[in-house]
Order: sequence, then structure tokens, then C-alpha cells
Amino acid sequence: MAYDFDVLVVGGGIVGLSTAYALTRARPGLRVAVLEKEDAFATHQSGRNSGVIHSGVYYRPGSLKARYAVGGAAEMVEFCREHGVPYEVTGKLIVATGRAELPRLHALAARGRENGIPVTELGPAGIAEHEPAVAGLAALHVATTGVCDFPAVARTYARLAEEAGAQLRPGTELRAVARRPDGITVRTSAGELRCAVLVNCAGLHGDSVARLAGDDPGVRIVPFRGEYYELVEERRALVRGLVYPVPDPAFPFLGVHLTRGVHGDVHVGPNAVPALAREGYDRRTLRVGELARTLAFPGSLRIARRHWRYGIGELHRSLSKRAFTTAVQRLLPAVTAADLVRSAAGVRAQAVARDGSLLDDFAFAGFDPGDPSSTRRLVHVLNAPSPAATASLPIGREVARRALAALAAGG
Repeated sequence: MAYDFDVLVVGGGIVGLSTAYALTRARPGLRVAVLEKEDAFATHQSGRNSGVIHSGVYYRPGSLKARYAVGGAAEMVEFCREHGVPYEVTGKLIVATGRAELPRLHALAARGRENGIPVTELGPAGIAEHEPAVAGLAALHVATTGVCDFPAVARTYARLAEEAGAQLRPGTELRAVARRPDGITVRTSAGELRCAVLVNCAGLHGDSVARLAGDDPGVRIVPFRGEYYELVEERRALVRGLVYPVPDPAFPFLGVHLTRGVHGDVHVGPNAVPALAREGYDRRTLRVGELARTLAFPGSLRIARRHWRYGIGELHRSLSKRAFTTAVQRLLPAVTAADLVRSAAGVRAQAVARDGSLLDDFAFAGFDPGDPSSTRRLVHVLNAPSPAATASLPIGREVARRALAALAAGG
């Protein structure tokens, strides 16, 4: 087969663009292209988040999330500094507001130290020193947490990859994949292309692209909408940096938190509710086929059974601004409903197994350099939720490593 490209990347979010950037750095002259169905890059998860550079304090020691977030956070700060992307290392408070949370806070401190993250344990006076308007019994201060402009990071990856010879093709939707022993042919909205290796970084549609390519990913992307408010301008001074609650390991999300962004705005949230479409950024967006496939997946029902109490609480906060405000007041007592205005929502692509468990770590599939029997010519990124933006540089290198190994193996 005569190839148009050595490696074709599907998905122009921050992970796909980081992969293209890593490929062009690792192998100058490699023929790389990035397909993105939208007319611009980083319009979904990469462009709809709170912009936090996560320290890695939450993640299981030894996991990819822990390793990539800790290293990726330092790399991200350096990348932003080098390329003029707005960023700030603000530090973060993780605040216990009730006595039942204190053992979890101490356990989190131990986990952070095991991950090599400097954390400082604070009492009420220490909390007031960092965040005078925040109430709590105790807190952890994580100095390495920051914020940046992730859409600008993604655009920088795109520019650097393009300058190194990669072709960027926004407005090009993948429609079919045909695998042959000597290569892969894809049909797109702009015509047919041939490549030696196909890399799936499709985010919200990652499992669908895997199935389109003939692979069973073993998981389903279940979309959760994260709904944010923000503080009105005259009340932004209530929050200096980042303030988080103590997470409950029994539940899959971190809870409502406070984030001062690089442009001075203060986001409050998100709460997390099931989305009725993979790109369901509001309650009115419904795609019947996508919803039906989500509901038919055994893991979806098992999630609902396992977390229905938590889900009802999230839905209540979604429908009631008063309930949302009450949740915020646990951390920020001075806030009122009048201080909060709706902000843009995001949708998290959460990979779920058939048994209803949420994949807790980054997950890759397809060609595995350590397994000669693995699927050839294809590399899939199946789970890359937060902190994927923080960790996008090491994730991109890992995906590029797998793609180059597949190329070297001759498919």
C-alpha cells in the first residue's frame, strides 16, 4: 500500500495534538496528520475545563495518573513559561469542613507525600492565612498546583507540530476504517486516506472509533456533564487561588470546588450529572441513539445502582441553584445565590467497564510493544479524563512511543 501518512491521529484535542507534537519531535520527517471533525481544535474536553494544573495528590501511588500528573505538572509549567502561554502556580487548599473528613484528609496527605508532592497540613489559622473567606477545621496546602490556559496549550502543540511538518485537518470527520495487512484506509468527510498506523485520540468518541476500526474496547464512554457557576466580578476577591473539598473515595467525582483562573475569573463547581448526549453541554441536547446505546450498556445500570444516592444529590444541585449555593457555602460561607452566575458546562468522557466500575487510570489499547499478539497498526486512548490536560506531554509521548513501535513492527 502507498501511504499518504505514516501515522494518522484521530482527534484534535489536547491529547491528540500532544501526540502529533511528540511524534514530530521523536522522528523528524515522519509523515503525520491530525483529523478533527470540528472546524477548530480543542473545542470539547480540552476547551471546557477549569484550567487546573493538577499536582497529582489524589492519585493512587504508582498509577499512570500519579506518575504522569506529578511529572506533567512540572513540565506544563515549564512549557507555558517557554511558549508564552498564560499560567500561574497558585497553590491549592483541600479543606475539611467536618470532623468525619479529618481521617480522609490525613490519608490524602500521606498519599501526596508518597507521590513525592510537598504538602503542608494546616489548622483554621493557616486556612485563613491563605484564604480568609474560606471556612474549615483543617486543610492541606499543595503548593505545586496551578492554573493555565489549556486551549492555548493545545493551539501551541498544534503550531509546533505543524511547523515540524505535521498536517492539521480540522473539519474532517472520520466515517469508516478498513484494516488490511499492509495498512489502513480511512474514509473521511473530505475523502479517502491511507496510513501505516492509526492513532485514536477521539476523547468522547474514543470507544466508538475503536469499534469503527474493528476492535472491542471492552468499555463504554459514559458522558457526565459538569455544570459550573462563576462568581460575579465584584465578589471574585472572596477566592485567592484554588479551594477543594476533601474527596470521598466512595464517589467518582471530587465535588464542588473553587478555581481562580488565569484571567481572574472564579469558577465554582462542577456538579456532575449524566449527559443525554456525548456532546450534551446543556439539558436540552438529546441524541436518542447515543442515549439508547448508553442505557443498553450493562455498566450504565450498574453505575446507577451503585451511586444512585450520590446521583440524586448531584441532580438536585443541578436543578436547584439554592441547593448548589448551600454546597458552596460549606467552603465559602459568605457566598450567596446572587453572587453566582451560570458558566459554560463541560462533558467528561468517563470510560466504564461492563461491571459498572469506572476506569480509575489512563487506559490504552491496540498495539502493545511488549505483546507481539496485540492488535497491529492501531493505538487507542480509551480513558483520559482529568488530569489528562495536565499530563498531556507525558501522555503524548507514551502514545507516540506505541505508534512508533507499531510502525517499526511493520504493522
